Amino acid sequence: MRRRLSRWLGERSLAQQLLLLQAAVVLAVCLIVATTVLLDTRRDLDAASAQRVLAVAETVARSPQVVDAVRAVSAVPGTARHHTDVQAYAESVRRSAGTDFVVVMTPKRVRLSHPNPDQIGRHFIGTIAPALAGEPFTETYTGTLGPSVRAVAPVRYGERVVGLVSVGITVAKIGQEFWAQLPAVFGVAGLAYVLAAAGAFAVSRRLRRQTHGLGPREITRMYEYWDAVLHSVREGLLVLDSDRRLQLANDEAVRLLELPPDAVGGPVGDAGLPDSLRDLAESGRDAVDELHLVGLRTLLVNQRPAVWEERRLGTVVSFRDHTELTALTGELDSVKSFAEALRAQTHEAANRLHTVVAMVELGRAEAAVRLATDELRLTQELTDRVTSAVAEPVLSALLLGKASQAHERGVELVVSDETEVGDTAVDPRDLVTVVGNLIDNAIDAALAGEPPRRVVVTVRECNGEFLARVADSGPGMAPARLPEVVRRDGSTKGDGRGLGLALVDQVVRRHGGSLTLEHDGGAVFEVRLPVARPAGAAARPAASEAAP
Repeated sequence: MRRRLSRWLGERSLAQQLLLLQAAVVLAVCLIVATTVLLDTRRDLDAASAQRVLAVAETVARSPQVVDAVRAVSAVPGTARHHTDVQAYAESVRRSAGTDFVVVMTPKRVRLSHPNPDQIGRHFIGTIAPALAGEPFTETYTGTLGPSVRAVAPVRYGERVVGLVSVGITVAKIGQEFWAQLPAVFGVAGLAYVLAAAGAFAVSRRLRRQTHGLGPREITRMYEYWDAVLHSVREGLLVLDSDRRLQLANDEAVRLLELPPDAVGGPVGDAGLPDSLRDLAESGRDAVDELHLVGLRTLLVNQRPAVWEERRLGTVVSFRDHTELTALTGELDSVKSFAEALRAQTHEAANRLHTVVAMVELGRAEAAVRLATDELRLTQELTDRVTSAVAEPVLSALLLGKASQAHERGVELVVSDETEVGDTAVDPRDLVTVVGNLIDNAIDAALAGEPPRRVVVTVRECNGEFLARVADSGPGMAPARLPEVVRRDGSTKGDGRGLGLALVDQVVRRHGGSLTLEHDGGAVFEVRLPVARPAGAAARPAASEAAP
């Protein structure tokens, strides 16, 4: 039976189970209260009846007519039936007071009155000793009329007790009064139950809407599964309500954003999010695959509204660590730049070859040889300068590729004479990120300025420090704006600066270096990275410090 009941309850929704439980509890409470009220009512009726009969008995005992009658019967025994006036008086009092009997008796229990006239002259049945001692009292006793609540009071003549008066109400009559009050008690209890049940039903309906009619098993299973999923996925999740308060942050979000323990539950603006991510969350706008820089990480962020049945509940922000992919993308961009440079060089070489061939066909062989020699010399000089000054093959290839790319775009890229880098301990990927992005931004800035458009690059390593300085002939930028541009999270470039500078700043902070900006006719960016070398290894001197 218990198993069947448990199965039946398990099939009900949480709201239905709550309604049944509340109804059962309310019913039990109403029954307990009704029973308590009935017991109190019965006790009050008994007490009230005792007080009433005692008051009537004391009133009758003080009647002069009663005093004279009991004295006369006590003086002349056997004359109790002759005092009909006492019987009439007692019956009138009984009827007006609503009692079942009023018995006047002598100290020897001889009745002078009784509702049943046949009992007059006979002996009273019950306790009279306290009353004979002068103390009125009440008791429940079974007499000629059955069980009754009675009071016995002394009839005094001066200081003597000359008689007794007993007034009582049968227990059956008290029970009738008790049962007469039952409809009112149960009516109030029933009304209270109906009101409580109506309230429970309203709460149940609201709960059913909020739980979507799910039962405890479904809710438990959903919570366990979704909680496990949210905390095990390798993607950060933030859930905001309609008031922009942070309601959920999974483990990955806490790790990536380094959220404080009290972030959940408060406004998203107080959660310690990076500025760009906080602005996005507070705006509530849709975002698809936006890049945001958070400390030394690059996050790919999406933001969508959380909607249920066409009602917007809040916002869901999801993000994943894009740092490694960004580095690989930078390397791919460098490779593409190399490919574009090779394509440009191939195209330019083909044009020169056609020109030389045409000049030979026109009979101007000496001029053709001079043109070919001059172009080859300029190209070879740049290649020789870069390869002799930069021993790191990735960095030298990057400089040569960027030079060809700049030339194709109408910008002269000059590698300064101070450039000299040996077998550096800096990660080649970091070199590509720093030098490549600085040159790309410088080329864009030079194109925004007036001719002649020029970019000067210096890379060197000395005294345990790697230096990269890139100057352009563009309009320049105020040094005070550097913190602003390195925090920029968009992929579009404003003022010739975009995500590249933010990536450079990431590398600088990871190495514990520095990034500075000066204005010298154009923008001059300078990056310094400390170079960790094995013990006993000496740093390679700069070109200006090398022996002649």
